[in-house]
Amino acid sequence: MAALMLQGTGSDVGKSVLVAGLCRVFVDRGLSVRPFKPQNMSNNAAVTVDGGEIGRAQALQALAARVEPHADMNPVLIKPHADCAAQLIVNGRVRGALAAADFREARRGLLDEVMASYRRLATQCDLVVVEGAGSPAEINLRAGDIANMGFARRAGVPVVLVGDIDRGGVIAAVVGTRAVLDPADAAMIRGFVINKFRGDRTLFAAAAARLPSEDAARLERPLTTAPARRLVACPILPRIANFDDLDPLKLEPEIELAMIPPGTPIPAEAALIVLPGSKATIADLAAVRELGWDIDILAHHRRGGATLGICGGYQMLGRRIADPLGVEGRPGEAAGLGLLDVETELSAAKTLRPVSGRALGEALAGYEMHMGVTGGPDAARPFAALDGGASDGAVSADGRTIGSYCHGLFAQSGLRRALLAWIGAASRGESYARALDAALDEVAAAIERHLDVDGLLEIARHASPTGR
Repeated sequence: MAALMLQGTGSDVGKSVLVAGLCRVFVDRGLSVRPFKPQNMSNNAAVTVDGGEIGRAQALQALAARVEPHADMNPVLIKPHADCAAQLIVNGRVRGALAAADFREARRGLLDEVMASYRRLATQCDLVVVEGAGSPAEINLRAGDIANMGFARRAGVPVVLVGDIDRGGVIAAVVGTRAVLDPADAAMIRGFVINKFRGDRTLFAAAAARLPSEDAARLERPLTTAPARRLVACPILPRIANFDDLDPLKLEPEIELAMIPPGTPIPAEAALIVLPGSKATIADLAAVRELGWDIDILAHHRRGGATLGICGGYQMLGRRIADPLGVEGRPGEAAGLGLLDVETELSAAKTLRPVSGRALGEALAGYEMHMGVTGGPDAARPFAALDGGASDGAVSADGRTIGSYCHGLFAQSGLRRALLAWIGAASRGESYARALDAALDEVAAAIERHLDVDGLLEIARHASPTGR
């Protein structure tokens, strides 16, 4: 068994895309490959084949490796739901909530579980490609680390350090990162990758831009709506989750997708407003009101515009959200936006499952990931009929507001076509799955051209067979 770990000089230097690309490179060379990230912090998550949840980036990397995503690929997932608190997911299941200060102590007991997941994966394949988190240069976090050198040292996995030349100062970043490390940690670094070398964005940008983003900080882009296109607007909630639900809309030439940052009004010309998932629905609903987005949404509705709420966004569109157990923070409740005649009560039990069925006359396939139950008169007009006899979501009496717990609505070309027809736009019917696979192939081809892949594989073969 071989293993290779990519760590970065900082966040957002391209580790996730590079790991996905390397998974595709090595599987195309005939190797059996598994991605692995010991610890991830993200509210973008995916349901796994074993009924757990992992970061979306690891699900994408599994796709690149042509295997089903599994909880072992990301054994520790931290999902922030407040400024100083987060939900802790271990082995795909909710372990509890932690304050930021508590996690430093709690993680000391998680390395054994991380190692157990890693060893299980290692027995299934020829090569494990590991992604670090943030940067090992954060030496104030080194004690008890399970995400970077703490894992690399324990598992005996050699490290390649990634820097991004477009961020500036890449030589200082690479040299400085290695220089601040403990000598034993620094000795784990066996190679370096300079991403986007010579500043030529074409090496990765064309394909990487079509891959789902893990970091919400990258969502803000200038709005450049062409007159002939329909505008779909999605406010960037403070605790936005699973925003890659909207990525398939980027395939549609008649659609302009605008992610609306805080402080910016939702454009009046929007044909559709999408309220996305949220890790803290009541808190994000309060933010919607503080930012004035509630006024924009209600004005949009009065003008006859369409509104779609997904998961937490669905809950916000109802009349009331109650949190009697304090699932998201202090116990309490809040009035919703009132565009759907439904109410939600949050509960400690987490619904986590793949779903399939039919909606708007088209096949539906996706997953549910939420805490709470929603019901009311508009739920008697469900958005989807699920296989097995259950239903999902709600539709308003005027047909202009839809809510659904199903993530992945736009990923199926037929249902995407129907949803776009709802706002008077046509779809070209392109398969999102095929587009994603093609983008992974392009990233892999760029890696083959511009990296010493044989050298990386040779480094990987020096991994410890079992770790310590």
